[in-house]
Amino acid sequence: MSDFAAVNAELEARGFTRMAFDLGRIEALLDLLGSPQRAYPSIHITGTNGKTSTARMAEALLRAHGLRTGRYTSPHLETVRERISVDGEPLDEHRFVAAYQEVAPLAALVDGDFGEPLTYFDVTTALAFAAFADAPVDVAVVEVGLGGADDSTNVLHAPVAVLTPIGLDHTEWLGDTIADIATAKAGIIHNGATVVSAAQPDEAVEPILRRCAEVGATLTAEGTGFEVLGRSLAVGGQVLTLRGFRGEYEDVFLPLHGAYQAQNAAVALAAVESFLGVGTGAGRLLDPDAVRAGLAGASAPGRLERVRSAPAILLDAAHNPHGMAATVAALAEEFRFGRLIVVLAMLADKDVAGVLALLEPVADHLVATSTGAPRAMRAAELGRLADAEFGPDRVTVCATLPDAIEAAVALAEDNPDGRMGAAGILVTGSVVTVADARRLLAR
Repeated sequence: MSDFAAVNAELEARGFTRMAFDLGRIEALLDLLGSPQRAYPSIHITGTNGKTSTARMAEALLRAHGLRTGRYTSPHLETVRERISVDGEPLDEHRFVAAYQEVAPLAALVDGDFGEPLTYFDVTTALAFAAFADAPVDVAVVEVGLGGADDSTNVLHAPVAVLTPIGLDHTEWLGDTIADIATAKAGIIHNGATVVSAAQPDEAVEPILRRCAEVGATLTAEGTGFEVLGRSLAVGGQVLTLRGFRGEYEDVFLPLHGAYQAQNAAVALAAVESFLGVGTGAGRLLDPDAVRAGLAGASAPGRLERVRSAPAILLDAAHNPHGMAATVAALAEEFRFGRLIVVLAMLADKDVAGVLALLEPVADHLVATSTGAPRAMRAAELGRLADAEFGPDRVTVCATLPDAIEAAVALAEDNPDGRMGAAGILVTGSVVTVADARRLLAR
């Protein structure tokens, strides 16, 4: 294997969406690799929404403080190389192939020893951990793939565990209640860890507290240990005042939209403070200039990302009601569109009705479509559900995403009511939807 395309094909042959929740295989592979995940400390991040944005912000803050970083997130938008970054940059094709050549023969051995082969996510996780050890990095920021306790990343036993907001999602694997899901996600908390948690629903609090007590972890939560004290809109983002463990950080520009991104920034800051010892009692305030520089350089592709103007087209990967509620709130606060046209394509196993109910009050028209994802809901079925929520006069059905975007642009440019204010287009519903739209639209 000397060619990235061939490596990518071999990875995808493992089943891009196949899941098998058994840490035995990844543990065996990492043992053969010499346990690279033990070569550096980590910040481990789980939650229902906001994991990737929080990971990107935490990594940017760590780099601003002079540390060499690794970042592992998923899924990717354009290339698997995005999942594995060193010093803020995805592995280039040469380094990715080199890491794969190290891992692949040992993965084949593990496949032969177990009844089911390693998954795509298992192998990319091992690739990330090996690449970080080879770099080497000072710290890795690692996002959970799904859940926590049984996720392949849960071999880290990280000194800092982070919980972003928890809601209902992936119920077929994690359980039907928020308490069940919180129990699964709290599984990333290990002996003696420092736990940084965003504000959580009441049902999630008890499982988190129970896990912390079981393993002797120290919990700091939004609202007591840290918080967003203030935020104001600014061109290209927002300006924040954040309270950390030892004081306030003022005039922090964040080039991302929405109150939920401000919350993610506060969580990321608390995680970095915990990692650097600010929350231990001996530490002091982080360098405010480094905090400002780190968050000013943060990015979150596919999260209310503007890719076109006239009409404005925004891409957002919200894929469940919890995430869509945050997106809708940010749209109302920060984007004063005269009319909003939504292009929606979702996976069939998601709470489509819940997402449609949130979009109906803010969208003037909805274009229902589909992607090529194996689990994608067919456009006709999504259109039928949308008709019931919006009424048929406010719904258009297009079989493909390119046709849907073209239809949305035509609707945005047509203004029969003469309504004041520019029209905007939101393309949303899943990471796959956003990834496909970015390939069509992003500069």
